[in-house]
Parts: sequence; C-alpha cells; structure tokens
Amino acid sequence: MSEQVHTVRVKLDWALLSVISQLDRFDAGWSAIERREGASLKQLKAIATVRSVGASTRIEGSRLSDEEVDVLLRNTDISKLEDRDAQEVVGYFQVLDLVSESYADIDITENSLKGLHNHLLRFSSKDEWHRGNYKQHSNAVEASLPDGTKQLIFQTTAPGFATDDAMRELIAWYHRDQITHPLVKCALFAYDFVSIHPFQDGNGRLSRLLATLLLLRNGYTWIQYVSLEHEIENRKTAYYRELQKCQAQRPGEDVSSWLHFFFDALRNVQQQLLQKLTVQDAATQLSPREKAVLGFIGNHPGSKSGQIAEKLDIPGQSVKRTLAELLSQGRIEKQGKGPATVYYLL
Repeated sequence: MSEQVHTVRVKLDWALLSVISQLDRFDAGWSAIERREGASLKQLKAIATVRSVGASTRIEGSRLSDEEVDVLLRNTDISKLEDRDAQEVVGYFQVLDLVSESYADIDITENSLKGLHNHLLRFSSKDEWHRGNYKQHSNAVEASLPDGTKQLIFQTTAPGFATDDAMRELIAWYHRDQITHPLVKCALFAYDFVSIHPFQDGNGRLSRLLATLLLLRNGYTWIQYVSLEHEIENRKTAYYRELQKCQAQRPGEDVSSWLHFFFDALRNVQQQLLQKLTVQDAATQLSPREKAVLGFIGNHPGSKSGQIAEKLDIPGQSVKRTLAELLSQGRIEKQGKGPATVYYLL
C-alpha cells in the first residue's frame, strides 16, 4: 500500500522497514562506540573525507584519483587552482569539512542552501556568474555517448517561478512533516533536490553533501567516518537508473525503489565501518613493528614502502614483509604497481 509523502508516493513494505530498523539499531549503540574508539575514528574520518571528495567529483566527470585528491588537499595553494578538477575538489572538500564541523548550526533554508552552493563553486571562475543563485536556464541531465551525442537521463524543473516554488515547497515540507521517519525524509529530500536541479551546475555534488548534512542533523553521526559518495560511485549506473526510473513518472511518482537503493547504500557503508572498527580492535594482537607501520599508514594515507621505511627507520625489506603480512590479514589495501605502489587502511 502506497502513502503520499510530500509530492511522491512511497510503499513502506516489510523489506524497507527492516533495513530502516537495522540502520537504527546500529545508531542506537553508536555513542558508546564513539567514546571508546576516539583516535581510531580520526583516522577513519580523514580517509573517508578523501574518498568522499574524490568519488563525488568523479561522479560528475572529474579525473582525479583518490591518491591525487589526497596529494592536492595536502599541498593546496588556493591562489593557483587553475585546473577545473582541482577547483571542484577543493570546493567540495571545504563544504564537506564545514558540514562535518558545523552541521548543528546549518539550518535547512533556501539561504543556507544557496550559501553552500556558493561555497562549493567558490574557486571556479567559470561558475562565478551563477553560483549561489537558482538557475536561469534549463539544465536537463544528459549523458555523453561515445559517438559524441547526448542522451537525456531526466528532465528537471523549469527555471524561474517553477524552481522557486518547488524549492520553497520542499523546504516547507521538510520542516512541517513530523511523522515520516528521519531516514525517509533524508532520502526524499536528496531525491527531490536533485530532481528539481535548482542550480545551474553543481546539483549532484550538493545533493550528496545535503544527504550527509541531513543525516548528521538527524543524529546519524557515524556517516562522517565512511564515504557514502564512494559507495554511490561504485553503484553509479544503478544510481542514475533509479533516479531516471522514478523521475520518468513525475509528478506524483512512486519512489520506493529509490529508497531501497539509498538505504542499501547506507547499510553497506555502515557494515564497512563496523568491519573497519573490528579490524582495529584486533590490532592489539599485532607486533610492535606491525602496529608502527599500520599507524603510519593511518596518519599518512597513500604512503609508499620506501617512505615508511625512511620515516620509521626500519629496513626496507622488513617493511615489505610487514606490508605483505598486513595485506594478507586484510588490514590494509594497496593501489598501483611497482615503485608507484601506495598503501591505505581498509
């Protein structure tokens, strides 16, 4: 049986209710985990931030890998951001950092959303004419095909009064609705925002930032220690397929399949977080050398074996053997080949 929520229909079946229950059960015990883990969470947050920035900008066409994002953010000179990919990465990082540190103070209003959009595109001279303001021109979402042609993914709300009214109604509904479960409201807000596409550009990136902001404001603070954006990037085809399938029915569409997609992605990153914490708990069984190497990688994601050997004053061959053991235990992952191989915590 479908229910009307805001402007869409939702079928709250047992499968959907079950996953919401699982997400909430984890959240109920999160405060105790947060107090216990402390320093471990700082490392996870640093890794998740790099992954989130890299993934969300790549979804929109950036070509920077997580390793390149990490290097860029460590050595940023904002006066020299001439490359568009770099501009998008630094803009996303700064808004994500703002959301993470100040989510309790960011009200869900049109002005705050416009302010976040302005901040997101602040380094892009190309976007200077429209940042922080609703769109002036149609901005249907299209995909570029190999032959150079465009394929419509979904039609967005018309600019002008239609967009103004849609955004006003979305925000009014979010504050007015005190019955719908907070997770459902987060998912529906992100869906309707990206369907309206209120800004000329940057809507996809901002919709994912808003999803994180709403989750944080509703008490799901564990989301900052994993990367929902990275999970969506891994499901990019399904992400666009679900959006397109639901939006093809507008107005009054049934968005149940979008909710299933969104909650399954949340459940997956939640399980990833639990697995990482379990691995770190088991770190007490490591040798002193393994702990040192693991700690160094945690504080310096993307390290090479030579850097680890030099900084920890451990023979290179010993470091390589330790890295191989940590890889076999599933505590770290490597990317690249040969001299370019770098290591990250899992």
